[in-house]
Amino acid sequence: MNDPINPFEAMMKQAQEMTKAFPAADAFSPKVFEAMMGTMPKDVMEMFFGNGINTDGLDARTRLLLTLAGLTMQGAQNDTVIRQTVRHALEAGASEQHIKEAIAQMSVFAGLPAMTRAMDFAAQVFDEKEDDA
Repeated sequence: MNDPINPFEAMMKQAQEMTKAFPAADAFSPKVFEAMMGTMPKDVMEMFFGNGINTDGLDARTRLLLTLAGLTMQGAQNDTVIRQTVRHALEAGASEQHIKEAIAQMSVFAGLPAMTRAMDFAAQVFDEKEDDA
């Protein structure tokens, strides 16, 4: 008797084979992908997830600081997402101090290692900003 084919396993196997066949898959770098992603202008952020939709709600800067706190709470696992969130928070009007305080506040809940890791990622963005100036 033949074993029935699991559709999910077949799909995942096909996706892996397609990825291996992609010419640049072995040269993929998250840093390169991160450099390709731009920072949304403040007006666009306000329109999509700020006061543009809910005039009495949170502004984009506050939402991004909350997002940064949540990413820190998860253990600051995804460096690309944290750096992008810091870039967007700066664009939305947060200061470096606001960002540092949002991350530092999470040390009480997420622990010092997660806070330190998130601070390191934020510092990388701050350093980039200084280099550009």
